[in-house]
Amino acid sequence: MHHLPEIAIIEPNTLTALGLRTILEELIPEAVIRTFSSFEKLIDDTPDMYAHYFVSANVYFEHTSFFLERKPKCIVLSAGEPPLLTGIPSLNILLPQEQLVKTIMQTRKRGHELTHHPVTPPATDAEHELSAREIEVLRLVAKGLINKEIADKLHISLTTVISHRKNITEKLGIKSVSGLAIYAVMHGYVEADSI
Repeated sequence: MHHLPEIAIIEPNTLTALGLRTILEELIPEAVIRTFSSFEKLIDDTPDMYAHYFVSANVYFEHTSFFLERKPKCIVLSAGEPPLLTGIPSLNILLPQEQLVKTIMQTRKRGHELTHHPVTPPATDAEHELSAREIEVLRLVAKGLINKEIADKLHISLTTVISHRKNITEKLGIKSVSGLAIYAVMHGYVEADSI
């Protein structure tokens, strides 16, 4: 049984916790994500099995010693305040979704790996066999182009673009543009910085 990375979100604000969880589930579909509304609830659970902790700034400061011991695994959730702690990745939860996704991706990229063992890429047939054309379309979707722009750029008809997108969505099981963008980055089809 392959051990799935588990991620803890410790955030008293339910909406923030849910929103972040939704984004993370799409970003890292193989992870198990649990939300805790307080530090005490995390401690009642098994606090050491997590590959990552997304912690609200307040909780972080109240329990610094716990999180400092796990520093490489922590990401502090701030609401736009400048990060008070140097050297600890923080995530501004007020960013629009695309920015949030980008920040999470960059945090991952900076060797702050979300898992201690790199996620094993699916077996070769599982690149879900996107065709070369589908990959081109995926790249442009990831960069935020709309169907009409993709059609112009690739010199294909709008209907063709739409059917490619339908195939990509079905093969990957990812519907949202941000999800496709993340997939494209994680599989090296586009650079995170170019999204």
